[in-house]
Amino acid sequence: MVVPRPIAWVSTRSAAGVDNLAPHSFFTISSVVPPVVQFTSVGHKDSLRNALATGEFVVSLCTEELIEQVNLTGTDYPADVSEFDAVGLTREPSRLVAPPRVAESPVALGCRLAGTKTFGDDQGSGGSVVVFGEVVWAVVDEAVLERDRPEIRLMKPVSRLGADEWGTVGGITERRRVPYASIERGA
Repeated sequence: MVVPRPIAWVSTRSAAGVDNLAPHSFFTISSVVPPVVQFTSVGHKDSLRNALATGEFVVSLCTEELIEQVNLTGTDYPADVSEFDAVGLTREPSRLVAPPRVAESPVALGCRLAGTKTFGDDQGSGGSVVVFGEVVWAVVDEAVLERDRPEIRLMKPVSRLGADEWGTVGGITERRRVPYASIERGA
């Protein structure tokens, strides 16, 4: 019932230099100051192993145009196979961390490992590890900016819903926060 879930398209680099790329649909913001994001590895996957080994990862935005590649990078490739190469994506060097970003994605966050929290058996299929990353670098393509802010209609992010279901943004409404004083006065 926790839907839609944004997707962290996490790129890491192994200690051996292999670039890994995988979608993680347990993803959110953890802190504003300092800026921290988190993704969850359900089981001990390459993204987790590489982030722990190197202390770095990049989160790229998953867009409607890239949905097939995002899905394909969720395949259980061997650790010595780079998903960038397997699905035909372009690496773009990051400025402050070693893992590359997905050049075709309009937004990316370069992160340094800020810690982890394990739930259950993290070595087995039932356990999970929440990975926290302090954002040390961000890139946003000017094509998705409106009034100097990322515009959701231009970014066109996709989300996971459950099972094999994915979602797109669809209809968007706006609501301003209402101050308590306005509610109290009946305004």
